[in-house]
Amino acid sequence: MADIRLTNSRSPRGRNPRRFALFLLLSLCLIGIDQLTKFWVTQTLAYGTAIYVTSFFNLCHVVNTGAAFSFLGEAGGWQIFLFSGFALIVSAAVIWMLYKHNDKTLLSLCLAAVLAGAVGNLIDRMLLGHVVDFLDFHFAGWHWPAFNVADIAVCTGAFGAVALEFFEGKHH
Repeated sequence: MADIRLTNSRSPRGRNPRRFALFLLLSLCLIGIDQLTKFWVTQTLAYGTAIYVTSFFNLCHVVNTGAAFSFLGEAGGWQIFLFSGFALIVSAAVIWMLYKHNDKTLLSLCLAAVLAGAVGNLIDRMLLGHVVDFLDFHFAGWHWPAFNVADIAVCTGAFGAVALEFFEGKHH
């Protein structure tokens, strides 16, 4: 039986343009899912409405002109350019890192997720002037700020990359 290991060690191939393209394709798929879900929400739910799903979760239609937790959401519009510029810089850096480290599978998966999230929300900011959020978790009247698929991708990708560095860094 084959020994399957989920490690982040370098493959003997080194940098590989096909692997790089594969991780970019994964990012594109995640961007597509993000944009399709946001499109569905904007076409299905009126702005400001919510659909009860469970006792702790609603689907809603809200927008965010700021960053995480609506940081600078009421700043008057200039923040859209700031966050868009930041997303472009982050995306370029992540693409470079993805090319440089595409022989590290787990890291590349994390980077692909971060890229997808950054670009997914960048598309909203550039086309709409805000980000569409629709996932609303709550408990006892307290609501976590609504978020979307791009936010999940950025957070899980960043968390995964940090965790890899933390746990694999101990071995070096």
